[in-house]
Amino acid sequence: MNDAKLGLGAVRELLAARAVRSKLARQLAARGELPRLRYEIGVYFADPEVNLYQMRQWYGPLAELDRTHPVVVLSRNPGGSSALLEESPVPVAHVRTVRQLEDFIDAQELKIVLYVNQNARNFQMMRYGRRWHVFVNHGESDKMYMTTNQFKAYDYALVAGDAALSRLKRVLWDYDFDKRALPIGRPQADHLAGTVPFPRDGRTVVLYAPTWEGDRAAAHYGSIASHGVALARDVLSSPNHRLVYRPHPRSGVLDPAYAAANREIVAAIAEANRADPGAHHVHDTGAELGWQLAVADVAIVDVSAMVYDRLATGKPLLVTRPADPAAEIDTGGYLSDAEWLDSTEASTVLERLDELDHDSAAGVRLHRWVEHYFGDTSPGVATARFHAAIEHLLAEWNRHAALHAHDGPVELRESARTAQGGTHDEV
Repeated sequence: MNDAKLGLGAVRELLAARAVRSKLARQLAARGELPRLRYEIGVYFADPEVNLYQMRQWYGPLAELDRTHPVVVLSRNPGGSSALLEESPVPVAHVRTVRQLEDFIDAQELKIVLYVNQNARNFQMMRYGRRWHVFVNHGESDKMYMTTNQFKAYDYALVAGDAALSRLKRVLWDYDFDKRALPIGRPQADHLAGTVPFPRDGRTVVLYAPTWEGDRAAAHYGSIASHGVALARDVLSSPNHRLVYRPHPRSGVLDPAYAAANREIVAAIAEANRADPGAHHVHDTGAELGWQLAVADVAIVDVSAMVYDRLATGKPLLVTRPADPAAEIDTGGYLSDAEWLDSTEASTVLERLDELDHDSAAGVRLHRWVEHYFGDTSPGVATARFHAAIEHLLAEWNRHAALHAHDGPVELRESARTAQGGTHDEV
């Protein structure tokens, strides 16, 4: 029976993959070929659609950058490419194989390639020299992911601010921070997009944005199973509050109990809205992240990049304390001074929110941490720093191009035939 279930699952996955490839082929045919010698900046993305949230937060900054320096997304996964073609504000090149990747690179003059994550397939792009490979990440946080030695693999990294530099300096040896780590703040905060789906009627808006369950004990930061149901029901019980529930897209992919708790919260929201149609509680699964952070009077988030997305707004937040004691928490930054919510307090979270709203000292501390992580958060400042960093990298590219103008061509195609032990198409 288990073998039959596995076989049926494999068949379903095969059919789904075939449908995605067919859809993608139609999209590419309708779009047509991208122009040659057009793009200066590439954004490399090798992940499927489930991780598209890593790209979405960069849509606003990339669209603005594209006005002065043409930007293209290099997408390797069929599902990811199909979704990007539907929603990306900048052009998308589907380059599934190494041969397709090489052909596209040959047809362009990419000077900078940006990376939003640490996918192992990034290395297939990083083999191409004569361009800067730049890690921009998909959010600021104090998770262990933010201090990986993989930063050294890139020519440069665009980081948020002083907190990121301090974090990396504690871990990385023999790394030229002054040259290779460029602080830019959080340009995404200048592009908080989306339409608010409810009226501003005086209700206190509570954003609950938990992360997923994590794939190992050290990363068990998710709170849906430990805090979520109780805190959601407490907020939903109040006629003076509105809940905006935005779970991580991967919530419940590994843990059935986590998935069940997620479904229970969604059902509770639907029930509360039926009982009071004017409540306008929201189960938010939209692609855009912006209005939620801007409109929420208070946010409840897990140890994740959402802590720092919210921190950049300078508005009140609570951080859920992981129920698993093995979850690693960096106590050298904001989390050493954060307002924590234990699982035992989840059922009376409204009391904590009221205390937080009247704590002026907490507001002063919050402002100090905002400056430490992001610097000046005045509108437009981070965007200007992002553009300045790109201009600096382009100037460095031009300088090196002049120095090496007589070096001759670089031939990498033959070596690609044996990359990872396969041919171009197999890779």
